[in-house]
Amino acid sequence: VQLQASGGGLVQPGGSLRLSCAASGSFFSINRMGWYRQAPGKQRDLVASVTSGGNTDYIDAVKGRFTISRDNAKNMVYLQMNNLKPEDTAVYYCNIFPAHRVYWGQGTQVTVQR
Repeated sequence: VQLQASGGGLVQPGGSLRLSCAASGSFFSINRMGWYRQAPGKQRDLVASVTSGGNTDYIDAVKGRFTISRDNAKNMVYLQMNNLKPEDTAVYYCNIFPAHRVYWGQGTQVTVQR
């Protein structure tokens, strides 16, 4: 199973991006999914997660700015990121929650700068 993240880019502070992640059907439907990020020189950390039923959880740093969602019919999980800050700059990945090493994809780069 590969989890392909996409939608990253370069954005100014205060801007928005929407990340997308595609997963296979049988895998997707039974798993809690998460978005993770890794900034240069730092470890990879969970940002947000969503259960198969749509219950969500966020780290404090992104609460009120990021929204995780999933479309079970399309086997997709999304991360809407608003009011982006320079400290949000990182490579963003999707994985199950808790993360499993075999499902890490290449991630998508998000850069927030003027």
